[in-house]
Amino acid sequence: MLTREENELLVRIGPGTPMGDMVRRYWVPALLSDEIPEPDSPPVQVSLLGESLVAFRDSTGRIGLLDEHCSHRGTSLFYGRNEDEGLRCIYHGWKFDVEGRVLDTPAEPPDSRFKEKVTHTAYPAHEVNGMVFAYLGPAHKRPLFPGYEWADASRSMTYVTKSLLDCNYLQGLEGECDNSHTSFLHSGVRGATAVAADNYTEKDRAPRYQIEATDFGLSLQAIRAAESGLSYVRTTRFLMPLSANVPVASRNAEGDLDGFEVHFYTPLDDSRTWRFDFGFRRTQPLTEHDVHRRSQIGPDFRRIRRLDNHYLQDRDLQRSIDFTGIQDFLNEDACATESMGPIVDRSREHLGASDQGVIALRRFLLDAIRAHQHGEEPPHIVKDSTLNDFRHSGATAGLVESTANGASDLVESARLDDLNTVAVESHGSSRSRRYTHALE
Repeated sequence: MLTREENELLVRIGPGTPMGDMVRRYWVPALLSDEIPEPDSPPVQVSLLGESLVAFRDSTGRIGLLDEHCSHRGTSLFYGRNEDEGLRCIYHGWKFDVEGRVLDTPAEPPDSRFKEKVTHTAYPAHEVNGMVFAYLGPAHKRPLFPGYEWADASRSMTYVTKSLLDCNYLQGLEGECDNSHTSFLHSGVRGATAVAADNYTEKDRAPRYQIEATDFGLSLQAIRAAESGLSYVRTTRFLMPLSANVPVASRNAEGDLDGFEVHFYTPLDDSRTWRFDFGFRRTQPLTEHDVHRRSQIGPDFRRIRRLDNHYLQDRDLQRSIDFTGIQDFLNEDACATESMGPIVDRSREHLGASDQGVIALRRFLLDAIRAHQHGEEPPHIVKDSTLNDFRHSGATAGLVESTANGASDLVESARLDDLNTVAVESHGSSRSRRYTHALE
């Protein structure tokens, strides 16, 4: 468990907080491209890291992300006119471009140079495959956008959804690093139907873990028993600061995953989070199943099944077929994390061996925050274009020989009766260190 002080370090993300200041050093998802679909389309409100912003696409297609409130008298620019390469406030006509320059102050005298003395808060935006990322940190420290495999995928081979979580970002992100929950939260009722031969998550519900620090964050392997001489290895990747690559995709003709998904958890504020689910395929066309989450989300990006209607849980279904009685993985995840409360008190937890990935994530983030407070660069800040290749951060899942590197030879699971710790070791990483944390 964490101390209350450690918990506060992790969950507070507003301007001036240690975690908030660190996250602002990265590109983070802010909105979907479809929210501002064409030049001069209406602006949209964007809540991001405790700040109220407005996004718009100007006449030439450039994206602006501005402080929502006009620098003149504070009227919301959400109601402004998006025209002629700028966003104009409806109160006195002040007009701003995507970089925050004041283009026009029509209520001032014709010879006034007042507009040259004012700069409106504006943040850089980067658009890739249907998502708009924002950088809210110091301008002189702006990094490159990381060279991920999914960022180079054809747009026609990608899909993305956005949905609101009524809880702190960390509760959602921890779920991505917790592989054992898939054997319960996303399972059927044991004995109700036959377990498929290749459903290893239900056959072995207590996986062993191998966790390593990497140049992008953490690599988390969950190893389960499979057929004689084989192990089922599911590799998830945590990427700084707020995302995870997960092995969710159809398989190609060779039996390999034909892509993976990236789940981002962007804080609106301390108690609300945007969950972005992005997926891509390398060779196969998308199917209706790939975009199944869309039917679970309303036009306001709120899920149809949510806390205030108890996720429309079906108790009859829960008794007979489905472990939760809640439809779709998206809603099951939300129930598990939102029902903890807006901000969970981690000092009251009782962690076990199944929580090794969660513990590793927390230690990694706390180490990064403290190092950043002492003037060190956070991990996975990309400045050198010759090193900007992170195709190795993909997620995978499949069978390996139990004696092969990557299964039992690679795994030395922490023994609670000996060490009462979980260890995360980096091999050849620029951040070579060993993390340990008492389970209880």
